[in-house]
Amino acid sequence: MSDTTVLPIDLRGVAVRFGDVPVLEAIDLEVRPGEFLGIIGPNGAGKSTLLRVMLGLLAPTEGEARLFGEPVARFRDWRRLGYVPQRATLHAGIPLTVREVVATGLHAVRGDGAGRPGRRAARARVTGALERVGMSPHAGNRLDRLSVGQQQRVLIARALVSEPELLFLDEPTSGVDPEAQATFYALLNELHGRQATLVLVSHDVGVVTTEVTQLACLNRRLVFHGPPEAFLHDAVLRTLYGGDVRMVRHDHA
Repeated sequence: MSDTTVLPIDLRGVAVRFGDVPVLEAIDLEVRPGEFLGIIGPNGAGKSTLLRVMLGLLAPTEGEARLFGEPVARFRDWRRLGYVPQRATLHAGIPLTVREVVATGLHAVRGDGAGRPGRRAARARVTGALERVGMSPHAGNRLDRLSVGQQQRVLIARALVSEPELLFLDEPTSGVDPEAQATFYALLNELHGRQATLVLVSHDVGVVTTEVTQLACLNRRLVFHGPPEAFLHDAVLRTLYGGDVRMVRHDHA
């Protein structure tokens, strides 16, 4: 790939401290166009902090973070990014319909001289996003009356409605049953097949290593970054999680 390729994410020497407590140290990380990156690590490893830096929600104490070649502090083209949080907490207790929740994802999208798309174009985008995640039949239902798995699909639709080039997902299958998880990852693989760049934060090592194309293993520092098949070695796992840790695969086929 050409050295002139604009990277969706480029972190150089990123460190974060909260007072005297180091949370991230010397993070160098590139995410190339079309990659599906999984970020894993133990509790307290700094995964959420790293995600906040990538999203421009937290300025690093040291180093620089860039989005699409632009320093995050100066980046303004937020329509190019989508974000799926852990749970639908942003709308908890608010009687919003599925369609209304998805429409909130259009706020970062500029229209032709009018700030946002026109009403008809906005409806078409919302309908299209719901169709992509299989939630069109529930468009008029309240979000808080759906199952956890259905809510996560709605949050993905909200992230997709702006047609982002880069999609962040923070522990998106937390509390989701195994059957819904399988459907969820099938959807992510479909998005990845359409050349979207995905960044997935998860604690589920077994699932993530079978789904992503690149893996970043974090324990305050970047312990490993590369293809997932190169990660499954005892030495790397011990560095990441400590102690006598081994990966055991089970074939349930």
